[in-house]
Amino acid sequence: MATAPAPSGRAPAPGRDVTSGSVAMAPSGLGSLVAALETHRGRDRAVRALCYACQLAGGALARPQASPSGLPGSLLAVSAQLSACRTVLRLFDDLAMLSYSCDYGLGPKDEDCLVRGLSVLCNLANQLYYPCEHVAWAADAGIVHVGSRKWWTLSTALWASSLLLSILRSLRIMFQLRRKLRQHKWSASSPRSQKAVKAQVKAEVLSILSATADLSNAIHWLPPGFLWAGRFPPWLVGLLGTISSLIGIYQASGGGTSEAV
Repeated sequence: MATAPAPSGRAPAPGRDVTSGSVAMAPSGLGSLVAALETHRGRDRAVRALCYACQLAGGALARPQASPSGLPGSLLAVSAQLSACRTVLRLFDDLAMLSYSCDYGLGPKDEDCLVRGLSVLCNLANQLYYPCEHVAWAADAGIVHVGSRKWWTLSTALWASSLLLSILRSLRIMFQLRRKLRQHKWSASSPRSQKAVKAQVKAEVLSILSATADLSNAIHWLPPGFLWAGRFPPWLVGLLGTISSLIGIYQASGGGTSEAV
């Protein structure tokens, strides 16, 4: 962690971390928030939630059939800037995704074959998504001289494919968990074991809701003519994104997992 400058403008004494000391003295709630914002994933979740919240508010306040101006226009502009910020930060996500994909490989041998297959395809779609988005971003920035539209479309299609595969995987896992619950009902399994399975079911339900909201937006961003592509008003895009973001923050905080039960 970088050392914060002293109030006088001079560097603090060697070995003294002003930021860490401040966090240690802060209330636990504020300390947890600061700790989350100091991580890449935690900051991305916060930026994502704020991005969609601004789009929701700006879209809701904007007048129909009119170009947004004033407060609605400002909120939508903030949303666009935050979205661009996240796009730039994702330039560094390829290696993390590659590491995860390599670690997972073809999946554990004791895992359900269908779940493994869906997971591998989902990882592949995610891995291909990043370079496509990077090319689209570079084209818009004038770094490479290619048309960006087809690359944005391809990256969005890969994202949508990943979300659909994720939903199918969660549905398969839920089917297995519900079968396990029925077995527990007729066996002498401990209440703690049943509680853990129910927590897993809850986590998968939340994952499905989050992925469905994102998939709805992903389809909206595809070229017009495909399902409801291009038909969502800004407030609806913001609402779906906010729901997905809040679910993600809730899950990251320990909610909806077996550890939280």
